[in-house]
Amino acid sequence: MNKNFNVRVYGLLLNEQKQLLVTDEFEFGFAFTKLPGGGLEYGESTLNCVKREFLEECNFEIDVIQHFYTTDFFVESAFGGGQLLSIYYIVQPKKPITLAVKNKRFDFDNVEEKAQLFRWMPLTLQTMEEMTFPIDKHVVKLLLNLGDA
Repeated sequence: MNKNFNVRVYGLLLNEQKQLLVTDEFEFGFAFTKLPGGGLEYGESTLNCVKREFLEECNFEIDVIQHFYTTDFFVESAFGGGQLLSIYYIVQPKKPITLAVKNKRFDFDNVEEKAQLFRWMPLTLQTMEEMTFPIDKHVVKLLLNLGDA
């Protein structure tokens, strides 16, 4: 049994139309939909991690507005086992976004070993259902509940 921790840090980016930025990816032999972000590197702060991940994945700089959620239930990592700990921040771009986006799920230009695309999704139950991983589903549900308040 792998007793290590896998720490992941994600950004919640909503545009003016209240659409959430999501990423569709193909890696490790399967396609999945998740929120932008990734793994914390040793010695890195969680704030620097989410900023680095957005720069690497989306090619734009962000400001971190506030902490939104940290996993408060057990989830085993889908990649390599161990306990998954995910941290989510509400973020905004420093400059207008010029990111290429698609409208159709898994509409990759070319799938070899790895592929990624971005989409804007309205904040709805469908968005929650399209998330592949349980923590992302939970976080989208929390965002939806905020909209009801």
